[in-house]
Amino acid sequence: MLGLIVVSVPIAFMNELNSIAALVLVRGADFLAIFDKPQREALAMLFLNLHHYGFVVAEIFWGLWLFPLALLVYRSRFLPRFLGVWLGLAGLAWVVLSLTGILLPQYESDVYTFSQPASFGEVVFMFWLLIRGGKPKPLAAPASPVVVA
Repeated sequence: MLGLIVVSVPIAFMNELNSIAALVLVRGADFLAIFDKPQREALAMLFLNLHHYGFVVAEIFWGLWLFPLALLVYRSRFLPRFLGVWLGLAGLAWVVLSLTGILLPQYESDVYTFSQPASFGEVVFMFWLLIRGGKPKPLAAPASPVVVA
């Protein structure tokens, strides 16, 4: 889990460079005077599109890290199993959304709409931990030894 998140963080940070580049182009720094305004706006739009695709790539890792978490929650004895199943569905939703954004971008908004109930599992998990918390089940009392005389 940690490895998948550690991979996604640098991708997201490096992706912010695309946003900064778009801002620089729109603000029109002095060294950009060589470009006309429509050219700068087109380049800014390119960087905004690259920013979107950077997040699409990071979404793969956001989904993949949910699979081990879902398995841990499902196997735990102090969290309900439906949370583990819901987290697994959320991971699947993120991966499908990311692959759709890469392979079939024209359907990305439709897949996003249909994947929202599954992705909501992360929020439910968070609120479950905040409100209810983990309730460990009591251990069975050890059997008292029987002494035969």
